[in-house]
Amino acid sequence: RLSAWSNLTGFFELSFVFFERRGIMLRLALHHTRSLRNPIATLSRGPFSIQRQLTVPFSSSNTQAVTVDVNSDGIAIIRLDTPNSKVNVLSKQFNEELEKAITQVQSDPDIKAAVLLSSKPDNFIAGADINMLSACKSSEELANLSKKGQQMLNRLASGKPIVAAINGSCLGGGLEVALACHYRIASESEKTVLGLPEVKLGLLPGAGGTQRLPRQIGLLNSLDLILTGKNVFPPKAKKLKLVDQLADPHALEQAAIDQAISLAKKPQAKPKDALLRTVTEKIGFVRNYVLGKARETVLKQTKGKYPAPLKALEAISAGFEHGVEKGLQVEAENFGALGQTPESKALVTIFNASTSLKKNPYGKPAQEVKTIAVVGAGLMGAGISQVSLDKGFRVVLKDVSQTALARGEKQIYATFQEKVKKRQISSFVRDKKLAGLVPLVDNDQWAAQLKRTDLLVEAVLEDLALKHRVIQQVEQHLPAHAVIATNTSAIPISSIAQGSKRPENVVGMHYFSPVEKMPLLEVILGDQTSHLAAAAAVQVGLRQGKTVIVVKDVPGFYVNRSLGPYMDEVMALLSQGADLEKIDKAMRDFGFPVGPISLADEVGLDVAYHVQHTLKDALGVRMSGGDESIMKALLDKKFLGRKTGKGFFTYPATKQKPSLFQKLFGGKKPSKEVFSETVEILKSLRKNESAANLTVEQIQERLVGRLINEAIFCLQDKIIASPTDGDIGLVFGLGFPPFLGGPFRYVDSIGTDKFYDRLKRLSEQYGPQFEPAPMLKELNGAPFHKKE
Repeated sequence: RLSAWSNLTGFFELSFVFFERRGIMLRLALHHTRSLRNPIATLSRGPFSIQRQLTVPFSSSNTQAVTVDVNSDGIAIIRLDTPNSKVNVLSKQFNEELEKAITQVQSDPDIKAAVLLSSKPDNFIAGADINMLSACKSSEELANLSKKGQQMLNRLASGKPIVAAINGSCLGGGLEVALACHYRIASESEKTVLGLPEVKLGLLPGAGGTQRLPRQIGLLNSLDLILTGKNVFPPKAKKLKLVDQLADPHALEQAAIDQAISLAKKPQAKPKDALLRTVTEKIGFVRNYVLGKARETVLKQTKGKYPAPLKALEAISAGFEHGVEKGLQVEAENFGALGQTPESKALVTIFNASTSLKKNPYGKPAQEVKTIAVVGAGLMGAGISQVSLDKGFRVVLKDVSQTALARGEKQIYATFQEKVKKRQISSFVRDKKLAGLVPLVDNDQWAAQLKRTDLLVEAVLEDLALKHRVIQQVEQHLPAHAVIATNTSAIPISSIAQGSKRPENVVGMHYFSPVEKMPLLEVILGDQTSHLAAAAAVQVGLRQGKTVIVVKDVPGFYVNRSLGPYMDEVMALLSQGADLEKIDKAMRDFGFPVGPISLADEVGLDVAYHVQHTLKDALGVRMSGGDESIMKALLDKKFLGRKTGKGFFTYPATKQKPSLFQKLFGGKKPSKEVFSETVEILKSLRKNESAANLTVEQIQERLVGRLINEAIFCLQDKIIASPTDGDIGLVFGLGFPPFLGGPFRYVDSIGTDKFYDRLKRLSEQYGPQFEPAPMLKELNGAPFHKKE
């Protein structure tokens, strides 16, 4: 599961977001050169206290990204505003221009201090042009990029006081720029977020981040941020001392100016380190223990598949052991080495693919969606409601009983409260978002609320007759433009639309559980789904923060259709004597976040069985080989997985908090265990022992083979539009290992002809369920993705 993927960009690394690939020019206001177009303005100190604004053009172009204004107090206001771009980006040219601005500010005797801020509404510095990295053909070129960034920020840090005024995204190189400033003020906007997400592209912070962050917030806290790439929001950033002050967005600039004036008069004294920080950083054997445990944790979580966190640890360690200069050297060398690894290249392709899906292929909806109604307050309905509320939609949530409705409300509140606990939002923001929720049961008010609905999501049980009844009940009250979206897992949309008088308004919106964490949304178009309905569904998904792929209306759609043969092969392995824990471990070792058996328990064995049963008729021989009786036997016993506490595994009734000893020294934490009754059921249904002694590689080959083969069938049958959509779908919807770039990139890395031969061999050995998709043979060794 890719719940940790960032939505913004970094300096030498770019996570998943919009960004601009354009050249950037710079305008400077220099004290000794005046532009005929810009007269000197002398104003009193305040938001517009400009004493002079002077320009030095760096080319014949009028495009400008940086301006420097000097107010009457001698404070330089350095404004960042990349032309024709929604965000500020750090490109090679931009860095050169920014460096000239810094040099001029530092050398001007009339300038006492400076403020660095952005003119973009929700962005400080989003990151770098990915082409800058892709253009580097060697580790040496990448290392030199890193060194230039380090040198620029060293000059920024060594001169006059500079205050960073941060509003919006401040990630990767943006945060490294802020760290080099002498004081940081962050706005309290919901859009403000800070972090170093470089590891998510297989890189490390390359402009001094591995050295400055530990010295700013301490070794322990910095390891948590650098090694995971997690985001930090303003309240938590203030607590960590990542920023020095918080301000209202409207008061941010003046607060920064006031602080710059203060620093010009008297530099800020460095606060005394806390005892724990002193012990962990200054005492060698304690520091080595901390770094060693961090390495153990990284290896345990990544299985050694991702080299970036380990390389980041090397740079951090070098800085503490041998000084900052040595740490920067190791940082640059490791940055260069990582940029040429297959893991980084694969992660960059995921970035490029997700970026390409951030635009609505159907254009802007004719009617803006403001109010979303959700029918069904269960796990999925509550999750859909929460992500909608979080992005500013008004949400009407309906269920048949007050008890069911209350459970949904509780889930929604708990999700927001978790954000409050993590200091991602304030309790005020939580309550503001919750104020957009209108919970209702069946009554006259429900019909009145439907008249104001722009899009309705049906999230009831997977029963076609029930879905038809719901649509017929609500449709009579909906306005003519309202879209009806069904959150089905496998039932064809065209079948569901048969229950509607306006089938052109019916569309599929398949969310993945848990909705608030899983980034993928499949939008499915039925036979009669209109262009307008499709535009509305995709736009809602994008606004909810989802990565959206549009798929053909077939049983299982794309992700679950690919998952079906994969899970069928799991049942085949179990019926042939394979150990269920060994199966799970084999797929985790391959790179999946969870094994397939644990996945079935998490989804619910009843849901998994329903999807499998639905796909059997659709896929025929491609769903043969597995033993359906295993799942049915568990359902007969009411063993449904985690939701009932028993499935393939048993689950503790309550989550026990680890003891202080466990926190300090580790140790076994309460977790799931193999369910003994399930083991006995498996023994009773076992057909033979042919899979009992399979190696991990053989298990992986069989499971991955069937999963990817079905994905290729989906491409062949035009269920997905492209290999890119196929890669994104299984990475974001199923957790296919991102470091492999997705199933189609993975096959390209092996060779389509070699993968065809592998499936042929498995087909001869185990049966026709492994017969390769004809498309593989037709490619004749050519890749799915054309060489870039």
